[in-house]
Amino acid sequence: MHNSKRQKQSGIHRLRTKAVLYASVTLAIGLAGVSLSASPALAQAATVYSIPAGALDTALTRFGVASGIQVLSDSGTTRRLTSRGVSGAHTPNEALSALLSGTGLTYRFAGPNSVTILDPAHDVGVQTGATQLQAIVAHGEQTGWGPVDGFVAKNSLTGTKTDTPLMETPQSVSVVSAAQIEAQNASSIGATLRYTAGVVGETTGAADTRYGGLLIRGFDMTGEAFYRDGLKLPATSYGDFQTLDPYGAERIEVLKGPASVLYGQNGPGGIVNYVSKRPTDTPFNEIALGAGNFDTFETQFDFSGPFSEESDWSYRLTGVGRNAKSQVDFVDDDRIFVAPALTYSPDENTTLTILGNYQRDRAGWGLQFMPALGTVFDNDGRRIPTNRFLGEPDFDYYNTDQASLGYMFEHKFSEDLTVRQNVRYSHLSNDQAIIYGGGYLDAATGELSRWSDKGSSRLNTIAIDNQVQYEVDTGALSHTLLGGLDYRRTRFHDISDAYAVDPINVFDPVYGSDPVFSRHSNNTVTSQNQVGLYAQDQIKIDNWSFALGGRYDWASTDLDNRLAGTEVDKSVSAFTGRAGALYTFDNGIAPYVSYSESFLPPLDVSATGNLFEPERGRQWEAGVKYQPPGFDSYLTASVFELVRENAIRWDAVGGTWQPRQTGEITSRGLEIEAVASLEHNFDLRASYTYLDVEITKDPDGGNKGRWPTAVPQHTAALWADYRVDNDGFLDGLGIGAGVRYIGSSYGNDANSFKVPASTVVDASLSYKIEDVTLSVNATNLFDKKYVASCFNETFGCFYGERRRVMAKATLRW
Repeated sequence: MHNSKRQKQSGIHRLRTKAVLYASVTLAIGLAGVSLSASPALAQAATVYSIPAGALDTALTRFGVASGIQVLSDSGTTRRLTSRGVSGAHTPNEALSALLSGTGLTYRFAGPNSVTILDPAHDVGVQTGATQLQAIVAHGEQTGWGPVDGFVAKNSLTGTKTDTPLMETPQSVSVVSAAQIEAQNASSIGATLRYTAGVVGETTGAADTRYGGLLIRGFDMTGEAFYRDGLKLPATSYGDFQTLDPYGAERIEVLKGPASVLYGQNGPGGIVNYVSKRPTDTPFNEIALGAGNFDTFETQFDFSGPFSEESDWSYRLTGVGRNAKSQVDFVDDDRIFVAPALTYSPDENTTLTILGNYQRDRAGWGLQFMPALGTVFDNDGRRIPTNRFLGEPDFDYYNTDQASLGYMFEHKFSEDLTVRQNVRYSHLSNDQAIIYGGGYLDAATGELSRWSDKGSSRLNTIAIDNQVQYEVDTGALSHTLLGGLDYRRTRFHDISDAYAVDPINVFDPVYGSDPVFSRHSNNTVTSQNQVGLYAQDQIKIDNWSFALGGRYDWASTDLDNRLAGTEVDKSVSAFTGRAGALYTFDNGIAPYVSYSESFLPPLDVSATGNLFEPERGRQWEAGVKYQPPGFDSYLTASVFELVRENAIRWDAVGGTWQPRQTGEITSRGLEIEAVASLEHNFDLRASYTYLDVEITKDPDGGNKGRWPTAVPQHTAALWADYRVDNDGFLDGLGIGAGVRYIGSSYGNDANSFKVPASTVVDASLSYKIEDVTLSVNATNLFDKKYVASCFNETFGCFYGERRRVMAKATLRW
């Protein structure tokens, strides 16, 4: 269906707009006095359907996606009803009749691409205005990149690059909607993932003003896994696009496990895809003002709509302005974020969306590199305060500017043939001056050595993804074929200088030491070109869904070490594959099994100045997905075995972090995730993860058989959100609460000590009055002090975020 029409329906979330649309459609039908269900054009057009028995809402959604017809229904009419399903080639009339058989409902077409589901027992009253109108549900309008009504996404582009129901994707995909981001007031990518199974998004603590660390299925994916609208955003040694503000996202999606078949070079844990907000055809305006502890003041705005009623152009402008401190003394966390977007839709078959953004972060170095003695353990009865700053106030900044400009183009030559081209140019610049802990000189007195560094990074990258999608039937098999050719060029320049600085007492700090230049430590220019050719076939037959894919990658990397006067290069190529099968039972249960591979040529170099061998990953996954009939919910459970070969790990050597190839790490685990948006405005998200991670090969380090640092064995989270919607005095009141558990993890490669488990509670309270919503969010409500993780006992421990409270007033019109 035409993208602008999809977005138009996604704007029909506010009750008044829904009611007006419902009344208009039904009144037009009544005045016409005829049934449009016998439209000759619709009666002649046959489509192959494969919709199993189950919840009527789900069945109508699948009908809308398959037929391209917008289905409107009263949410109270279809809720809790089930459908017998439909399969085979049918006209829309035949398919709808089969889907509604036995429900007591009927339908009427309001045009060639719109149908309304009616209840004969009640809709006469609705047409005459005798019955209070309920919300309209637009079935088939939730796209893989569009808004999610509540917490539960039905479709995703991330798992297959085609608009595929999550219930038919044979691999784990988690979707965090904009509604959940707002309900939890998540202000970083890591914060948006706090309640997602298989993911730990803040391993170095929320005070980390860089990116907070990212684990997916037990693997450190920082700098490897971040994508925006399906195009990779790589990282330098010092800067990362992962700081992109989540307010600009329509959804954050996590594809867990190897994803190289579709996305090229990435690690085996998975990818995080930031799906940008896009222009809407329905006017939408929002302004929010907020204030909180750590001297935080923030404003947000989001404006969207068509330029005029008849215009082919629509726009969106989203932005954030923040002035803030952090929980670490002297460390700022200021931000400006602006994201303009334009969509041009000259006809039903063509869409061009131009997306841009600029983000300016002016912050300090929040990562303090504490010793375990004084954080995890008492130091003679003492603990280092969580707000302790180990640097120098006059030698501390971490300033990042990032910007991008690109477009997403789609044209349908027919109902079966679609071409797309997605392009983005991105730039990142970072300047930093930092001082951080280097281990005790005298633990008894608290005297701590310090390391200092000053440097900059400049990164430029361009990515292009060309796709052809073709849908065809071969006998009883329905195929969605996807072919693609993508290209990415990345070049970055890292410069750093080492400084000498006096020690500091962690229990009684005295500031004022001036760092003294010591040596030039890094001046490297890294360039990489990557070309990938991929193909995928999604096959459906009856209740079976299959996904088969293959890709061949070519990559060349060049590293110019300007300090040493040397230049090294490496060219590599690899084939990666993926296969999956899923069966949907009539009761909504869908078991699946899949195999996938990954390929990653590292941009890092060894201590000898050589480029590393490519990392490879492979995963077997089996699981079950379930959509309970009559409930807007989605449940998944999966088990997996994931192997990472030639894994890169980092060691602290002489005041700097140096990478080395470990050999092999194996991660086995269980993930359970449930998300629901139920009646009476009740939203819920729950997750549990069990991991068994082992270094299975370590030819040089002697860590074979040990557990990697900072990886918890157990994590669990539960968030529930309820909003009162009645005529009483509590109408508009919203209450939310969540609990997060992160299990203990090893704090060094020797596995000689553990970081204790932690449990924190989050909460929210809101009240809506007309178009204004007042809200208060508290993260770590009871202000628990805890260590997020350690990477070694000497200077590699990081505190978790203390209590953060944010009050906000939001106006929407």
